[in-house]
Amino acid sequence: MRLRALLDTDALGLRLLGGEDELDRTVRGVMTTDLRDPSRYLSGGELVLTGLAWRRNASDTEPFVRLLVSAGVAALAAGEAELGAIPDDLIAACARHRLPLFAVNESVAFATITEHVVRQVSGERAGDLAAVVDRHRRMMTSGPAGGGPDVVLDLLGSDLDLRAWVLSPTGRLIAGSKVSGPALPADVCAKLAAEQLTAARTGRRGPHRLALGSSTYSLFPIRGGGRSPQGSRDVRETVLSDWLLAVEADAGDWPDERLDLLQGVTQLIAVERDRRDAARTVRRRLAQEILELVQAGAAPSEIAARLRVAAPVLLPGLGAAPHWQVVVARVEWDGGDIEAGPVAQALLEEILVDPLATGPEPSDRIAVAHTGDEAIALVPLPAVSAEHDGSESGIHADVLLEAVRDPLSAGLDDDGRVTLGVSAAVHSAEGLRGALEEARHARRVAAARPGRVCAAGHQELASHVLLLPFVPDDVRRAFTARLLDPLRDYDRRHRAELIPTLEAFLECDGSWTRCATRLHLHVNTLRYRVGRIEQLTSRDLSRLEDKLDFFLALRMS
Repeated sequence: MRLRALLDTDALGLRLLGGEDELDRTVRGVMTTDLRDPSRYLSGGELVLTGLAWRRNASDTEPFVRLLVSAGVAALAAGEAELGAIPDDLIAACARHRLPLFAVNESVAFATITEHVVRQVSGERAGDLAAVVDRHRRMMTSGPAGGGPDVVLDLLGSDLDLRAWVLSPTGRLIAGSKVSGPALPADVCAKLAAEQLTAARTGRRGPHRLALGSSTYSLFPIRGGGRSPQGSRDVRETVLSDWLLAVEADAGDWPDERLDLLQGVTQLIAVERDRRDAARTVRRRLAQEILELVQAGAAPSEIAARLRVAAPVLLPGLGAAPHWQVVVARVEWDGGDIEAGPVAQALLEEILVDPLATGPEPSDRIAVAHTGDEAIALVPLPAVSAEHDGSESGIHADVLLEAVRDPLSAGLDDDGRVTLGVSAAVHSAEGLRGALEEARHARRVAAARPGRVCAAGHQELASHVLLLPFVPDDVRRAFTARLLDPLRDYDRRHRAELIPTLEAFLECDGSWTRCATRLHLHVNTLRYRVGRIEQLTSRDLSRLEDKLDFFLALRMS
């Protein structure tokens, strides 16, 4: 469609402020943004809608307009709802760069313009998108009962014969068409999410294609509006929270009209994403209030009062006060000035959802706050499910990341880490402070381990592993070097296997027979190797103290 047609549509409330000679430009899509630099999300031909939140003063205007022109957008439409009259510096900058500029009446929602453009630019599928928009409008006005993203995917399946799914960044299935057939296997979802995160980190434009077995999938990123703080240009601030649309088809040979249609679908689903994020505001505020009370050492009665407010929100209809677990997460990036707390908060809200749970809302029972670079989750457990102080149920660190490790590692690439710590369940306000410290200690234990994604639970805090992360680096290096360097040097010179032999001997509790069987050695060969270890280190592996020293050296190395 052309810009002139938009101006002629009274219901859109557009008023031309400049660029009358450019009204024959073709509009190929629409994007709503308040980022100071939205260029990485633009492919050309868009009508850009903005509320002007990016503009702090007149000096911000010229760079913003230049970026839009360089990206090849068709026009800019600025809303009057926040600032009233459109600033003169913006009108002048658009005139200099021959960028058509519209004012959007405060009575017209950007969603109305978005729906109209998406419906019109799809050519032969205009009727299809009209149905999508109608169903989507019902969803937005009536809440989850309207169908959510599923209605959009149903239309893709029934009218375009496209099997499609919406996935979270961890590969969890959020939505799927009823005509898409069986749900995607979990391993396929994880691989698709990992591919999308890898592509995002390398800066490749979507759609991205991935062949798995006999099927080819095309992946379209779904980004909500305004989630990147202060218009940040660093993709790492949103890469671990963006949804994706996976379509079982090869988009490499699609006509532009089909690509435009799918881009329009991602924009509609992004509205649902933003609605879901807005719905989390209450839970986040509850978590923040409780966290601040706990950290300030407030009286248990005061904390208990806040918990009584939180319980009905997080566990409606429960009736009895639940048990609680605390989970602490940290996302760390090498280099760059990135505010890690909000990144960890959004990621933890997703990680704590059961990987088998579908739909956008299963995190309703999780409240996550952030302070500094940490995200802290307050997870309620029904009392009946939290017996034995949570030892038999609740969140377990050893399985928490099992389903999400591979996708997250792709998003973290080689410059990021995620570490988590999990507390035991507590049944009263008095226990929350201890649970918070317990989760923080567990996270430090996880941080001492190798790998991009690590977690540790409260069970490990009664073990030697609690002490190891707090050993100073110079002491750690000296201790391990004194015991293990002679063995490593010997292995290097003689191609021996003294270090693996030592590890196996300790794991077999010093049993000669079991260790020899495990290493496929004759017992005499094993005795020779152990003797060589003792000779090189002046230690005696029949003594408990020396066994313990070797064990700790191996764990710290």
